[in-house]
Amino acid sequence: MGAVFAAIDTEQFSQCFSNWVADLADLVEEDIIAMDGKCLRRSIDKASNKSAIYMVSAWSRKNSLVLGQAKVDDKSNEITAIPKLLSRLDIAGALITIDAMGCQKKIAKQIIDQGGDYVLSLKGNHGTLHEDVKAYFTSALSPEIATKTVNGEHGRIETRSVRVTDEIEWLKRSIPGQD
Repeated sequence: MGAVFAAIDTEQFSQCFSNWVADLADLVEEDIIAMDGKCLRRSIDKASNKSAIYMVSAWSRKNSLVLGQAKVDDKSNEITAIPKLLSRLDIAGALITIDAMGCQKKIAKQIIDQGGDYVLSLKGNHGTLHEDVKAYFTSALSPEIATKTVNGEHGRIETRSVRVTDEIEWLKRSIPGQD
């Protein structure tokens, strides 16, 4: 049985799987597709000196279904696997969420080119961009809070507030080459 699985072209199988899942899924606009990378448990092979396997998955919130996965290449990271996975998916009208690792101009452009929208996490490792965004949303120019949640778990109270804007001309001016 192992020889059969070893003979399968993983890229072609992954594309076929994504096509099959797309036929199963009730693909509608306004779906939220969460993309995230994870290390597969117990995938490290110390005997063969092979490192753990990392995969990026696309999860459809509406369908409660993994739409597809892409293996992260050895000596690489999620930034290279996310575009491969996106190219296999019909994301038109969907909102794609990606953690800070996927906060890349090329990935955002690909999502827009494929007809989707995105929410990308931003952390302090993006030069001054993080500070510029933080300054905007704490300034008098910041929009009102759109939604606020308060949750208490694990001995702490967590408050999250969301502010949304499509006024980004100030942001384009703060990123070199984005005029």
